[in-house]
Amino acid sequence: MTFLPKAALLSLEEIAVIAEHCIARGIRKIRLSGGEPLVRRDVGQLVQRLGRHVGTGLDELTMTTNGTRLAEHASALMDAGVRRLNVSLDSRDPEVFRYITRHGDVAQVIGGIMAARDAGLAIKINMVALKGLNEHEIAPMLAWCVAEGLDLTLIETMPLGAIDEDRTDRFLPLTVVLDDLAARFGLARDSHRSGGPARYWRVGDSTTKLGLISPLTGNFCDTCNRVRLTTEGLLYTCLGHDDCVDLKQVLRSEGIAGLDAALDSAMASKPARHDFDITATTPAVSRHMSVTGG
Repeated sequence: MTFLPKAALLSLEEIAVIAEHCIARGIRKIRLSGGEPLVRRDVGQLVQRLGRHVGTGLDELTMTTNGTRLAEHASALMDAGVRRLNVSLDSRDPEVFRYITRHGDVAQVIGGIMAARDAGLAIKINMVALKGLNEHEIAPMLAWCVAEGLDLTLIETMPLGAIDEDRTDRFLPLTVVLDDLAARFGLARDSHRSGGPARYWRVGDSTTKLGLISPLTGNFCDTCNRVRLTTEGLLYTCLGHDDCVDLKQVLRSEGIAGLDAALDSAMASKPARHDFDITATTPAVSRHMSVTGG
């Protein structure tokens, strides 16, 4: 997460107000992501405030986290109304995990996952499939999820933000991955829908669901109804476009009436699809995934 001067960030009150006005417009699911949401000192207060809307306008409040602080926050999240978490975990190998995250301790993350599961939270692991880096871990990761009662979603790498590597070297089509997993596990297509872009399979006779998010080999735009609010107050209506609305500026200068008008305009202008192309020499958008969340 990029830490900005305090005035550049939305306050907890502003985040809550924007979220509540989105709920009033029919948004039924909110996910707090990042960056890492649990590094924000007031995140517990925000979760409690939004959690009050679950069952009275909001169907679900979830969170995507890197898991490093889950052990200390799991019980509080459960008490506040969160029932499901997405945890980013691209590898269980300590060295590979440290290489991907630049500094992470995989044991700390796995400990947080177990603490959250034991607190009663449903856990879904998000794993980006990376050719030549973690592809040999995908089948073992699925087996581990089955053994621990977790779900797994695999994600194709996306051309977001400038990186040091050539993305085509790391791109692993999930069509290939699915063929391999189908040969190893008993997979059956599942009709489950989370409201997101993933397609699901049931793994044998277990409770584990396998999800695939494949923006490049299987465009999901026709089912996408998501918008994303950054901590700086920018509302992006598409992950694959740079167009956004500065809700922080509108709220601070024009108040609630301006916020309502800006939200109505943004929702009506959501693009039809992304412009991802893994072979392009420049990323589809300049910002990284950590700016807007998944």
